[in-house]
Formats: sequence, C-alpha cells, structure tokens
Amino acid sequence: MAEKTAADMMVDLLVDKWGVRHIFGLPGDGINGIMEALRKRRNDVQFIQTRHEEAAALAAVGYAKFSGKLGVCLATSGPGAIHLMNGLFDAKFDQVPVLAITGMQYHDLIGTFYQQDVDTVRLMDNAAVYSERVMGPAHVENVTNLAVRMALGRRGVAHIGFPNDFQGQTAAQDKVSPMDQPHHTSADWRVPRVVPAQDDLQRAAEVLNAGKNVAIVVGAGARGARAEVEALAETLGAPVAKAYLGKDVLPDDSPYTTGGMGVFGTSATQEVFENCDTLLMVGSSFPYVAYLPKPEGVRGVQIDLNPARIGLRFPVEVGLVGDAGETLRALRPHLRRNEDRSFLQSAQEGMRRWRELLRTREASDQVPMRPQVFAAALNRAIKDDAIICGDCGQNTFWLTRHVHIKGTQQFSGTGPLATMASGLPYALGAQAAFPGRQVVAFVGDGGFTMLMGEIATAVKYNLPVKIFIAKNNALGMIRWEQMMFLGNPEYGVELQDIDFVKVAEACGATGLRVERPDEVEAIVNQALRASGPVVVEAIVDPFEPLIPGQIKPEQAEHYAEALKRGTPNAERIGLTLFRDVAQDVEKNRQALERALDGQVPDLRRSSRRLAAEQVGGEADEPQETLDAQRAAAPERPPG
Repeated sequence: MAEKTAADMMVDLLVDKWGVRHIFGLPGDGINGIMEALRKRRNDVQFIQTRHEEAAALAAVGYAKFSGKLGVCLATSGPGAIHLMNGLFDAKFDQVPVLAITGMQYHDLIGTFYQQDVDTVRLMDNAAVYSERVMGPAHVENVTNLAVRMALGRRGVAHIGFPNDFQGQTAAQDKVSPMDQPHHTSADWRVPRVVPAQDDLQRAAEVLNAGKNVAIVVGAGARGARAEVEALAETLGAPVAKAYLGKDVLPDDSPYTTGGMGVFGTSATQEVFENCDTLLMVGSSFPYVAYLPKPEGVRGVQIDLNPARIGLRFPVEVGLVGDAGETLRALRPHLRRNEDRSFLQSAQEGMRRWRELLRTREASDQVPMRPQVFAAALNRAIKDDAIICGDCGQNTFWLTRHVHIKGTQQFSGTGPLATMASGLPYALGAQAAFPGRQVVAFVGDGGFTMLMGEIATAVKYNLPVKIFIAKNNALGMIRWEQMMFLGNPEYGVELQDIDFVKVAEACGATGLRVERPDEVEAIVNQALRASGPVVVEAIVDPFEPLIPGQIKPEQAEHYAEALKRGTPNAERIGLTLFRDVAQDVEKNRQALERALDGQVPDLRRSSRRLAAEQVGGEADEPQETLDAQRAAAPERPPG
C-alpha cells in the first residue's frame, strides 16, 4: 500500500476526525495533490466544483450558516485564492466558521516572482482568525487541527496555505523537529455553552425590571433561541424587532414581533424605538445605529457571545457575554412580569396596520407587476421547513417584508458585507447540507448575473435549488439610494436586458417567466413542484420606489430634489410614488406629500394625467416599461 501523502493526511483529518462531508472549490495546478487526495476519498467527502471560486467561498458560508457545521472551500494558488476573498469576508463579517485551503507555489520559489506566486497567508490576514502555511508533512496534523479549532472556536475564517510540492510528499520525506511530538493534537470539539456570572445577570435584571417600555432586538446570535426570546418578551411585555440576520429567530406571525428594522424595517418597529425606555439587544450588532433608539433616556442591556461586540452599537449599562439561549434561560428567573401590557399592545396595533398595508400592495393587479406581488406569491407557496436565501439589493427589501417566516423555516443572507451575488451560492451550500429540504433563493437580476454560471453547478450535482429573480433591469437599491440619500438623479444603474430563461435552459435547468399578477401563483407553484434546479424570471416594475417603514423628512426632500434635477422617467416614478404615498402610513404620507408638492408641484399633475390615461385602457406592457427605462438611461451612448 502506497504511503500517505501530506495532502492525504490533511483530507483524512478533515473527513475522519472533523466530519467534513462537502468541500466547495475549483481545481488548479496549485492543488493537484489535494485533488488527488479528494479523489481517493470521494466516497466519503463530496467535492463540489463551482464555476468561480467566489461562489465556492459563498457556498461554504451558506453551508455553515444553515447546518451549523464547518464550511470548507478550496482554491488554487494566486488568482484562485484571490477569488475566494469576497466570500471569506462575508464569513468574517457574519462570524461564520469557514476553512479555506489554498495552494501555493513550490516552497523554494515562494517570494521569487514565480508564476502565480501570491503569498496567500498574508493575503488572508485581514479576513482570517488564523492563517498559516504548511511547512512539510510533519506540520500537517498540527496546522489542520488548529485551523479547524480556530474557525469553530472563534466563529470565523481559518486558512491553510499549502505549497504544491509539499502536498505530494510523504511522512518519510520529512522529519519531526526535536521539540515536536507526533500526534500531540486532537480533534475533540464541543460547542461551548457560555453563561454570564450571577451578579451580572442580576445587574441586567435590575435594568430590565425598571423599564416600563422595553424593546428587544434579536440578530443572528439569537437563532435557535426562539422559545427563550418569546418567553422573555412575554415576561417583559416587550415587542421584538428582528435585524436582517435574525429574521428566522421568531415567526412573523408571532404576537411579539414588529418585524424588521432599518431601511427595510416596519413602521411598527420605528415607533417602538421612538417610545421605548429600555433596549435589550440579543445576538445582534446591527450596524445602522441611526435607526436604533436614541441613547438619551434609554437604558441598555446586551447579550452576545463575542465580548468585542458588547457596547459596539449602543452604550449599554450591562453586557452579558454568553450564548443567547443559555443566557436568556439563566436571566429569566431574575425578571418580574410587567403587568402593564400597553407598550406591547401598541406595537401589536402598529403591526396590524403594517400588515394591512402589505396586503394592499400584495393584492395589486397592476401591470407591470409590483415586486411585492411576486414575493408574496413565493411566501404563500413555500414549505414550512424551507430554507430561504437572500441576496443584496432592492430584492432584499421585498424579501424581508413580504416573505414571512413560519414553522421551522430557516433564513439568511449576506450581512454587514452586503455582497451581491450571495443568494445562489448560499442556496447551493444549503442544498448540499440538506438534500431533502426545499431550498429557495430570492434575488435580483444584478446580483444573479454576477455568478449565474453556478446554475450549471446546481445541474451538475443535481442540487434542486429554486431561484426566483425579481427582474427590473436595474440596480434598484443604488438607484433609490442615489435619489433618497443624496438627492441626485440616477446614473449608471440601468442594466442590459438578459433572458434568464434561456440562460437557465442553456445550463440544463428549467427556466420560467412570469409578467402578470394573475399568472404568478401558478408559475411559482410550477417551479416549486419541479424536480431539478429552476430559475423563475419575474418582470417587475422598475419604478417601484424604496420607501422605509418610516421615512425621514430629509429623505423625502431628497427624493423630490432628485426628481426636480432631472431623474429620467420622472413622471413614471412620480406615478408610483404618489400611488404609494396614498397607501402609506400617515407620517410617510405627510413627509412625502410635503416634499413633492413643495419641490415638484407640476409632477403630481402630470403623474395624475398619466394615471388617468391608463384607467380604462391598456397599461404599459412589461417590456415597454423596461424599454422606456433603457431609452432614458443617461449613461448609455446616444443612438
């Protein structure tokens, strides 16, 4: 029997000791030794070849997020390793355990400007909690065990750089140093359950018991603690706002939740934040501090497993370092029941009004189809244990608002890194981890285009992911940010049309298209019933605006300013804006009407005229709307 190579040793450790069953990556001559080791163990670990290394890293992130296990990705030296970086930073920002393995050039040519000679150990420094180069076969066991332990223990990226000539060497070709002892490391690992000290729990309880209007914020760190969060909310009479990465902590029909927060959030959440006197943050470092309660007069408590995150976004009086579920269970006996339920009841009434507004928009029969209609149809059709993957952009706005968590559904998307193109790779990773569960991704055409070659990956490995694309031929989020945050006319956001049905079919998947609200239910259900990968392209209104749950007066003024300064298709945008204003919550309606009537008074009249022309006649065909957007795009060359 041939002696094991250094690459064999590493793969055996990952498979036999650490339980790795999937590795996402792309072959290259810098990792040929590792690929041979994987070939030998192909019955025990599946190598999933992606079409781009970025997708491999993002798939590993999705795998880790939904399974709770270590995600592993593999890339060759130089450009292969560089391509991993975006996905690895996603893992870093979201505190997800991922092991990245990269090839390096021959050990004695590193640092000599050799072909693809990139020092991947230094490259990974800013993304990884651990990054080390293998120095020979005798080094493999030490480095591999420590790398995995660091990724799991520090909840981040660990990286191993492996010179390609060392990969094929055997133990006999190396010698253990006098100060080392072979096999002195082990692979024993259990997830630690960290609970704060009793005096800290008591201090936190004193703050929370003193509050009359307590608000709770939950993030990804509270996932898996649904029962504990609801029990705490019941005790304190506290509404619960969900950060984007905490969307699946509570079902959206929970009587305690006010839904999302921030730009994507609900008016009910913002009202809670304006009127609370105490804030409890559980497993969240939600970055948009401007949307959190103002610190003046508001006391704070925070629970987080990472001590560095305590007090990061809000000046809390008490920080509890510990696992969310364990800490909440330990905290609850110290708390008194708040008999005054008026704050919670007010939040519940706010959510009732909010849900009515959502239902109004979801019931629209207008053509071009409103994106809310598409997202709501998906919401009604998916299974109670589905895995839902988000992306980044305006599509996330519709997803967070109109796809409601129920049952044991899991949800995640890219967090503070906010990288486009994450939805499809996340779905690949989730489906690899759970081959028997329904996995869907709701994405935009901008993000999907970046890594759409991964549809071929889904087909090759029979990963029956369902990809739902809200297609508006625009970088929608950027368009509305240019207008709403800066008052600038849009520029550079219109996208060249792509037929995603043909793309799907060219890759061997099923492609479906839907353009009208009366067709969307049937198409969504057809996609979900199909046996293999499916891409659904929904043509949605590109002029559907982004309106926060509670728009700030300056944001409304910026919208009006952008329209006044010459945003293309201003009348068409005005039509959707005024329609949404009429439906919106009172504060939003007042702010937008005041801004629009003050800066662009003629726009209301022209938009009304445009609306009247559509009544009783044919609305714009979906393609006509996209063509109008294309024709007016200021970045396109004339002609």
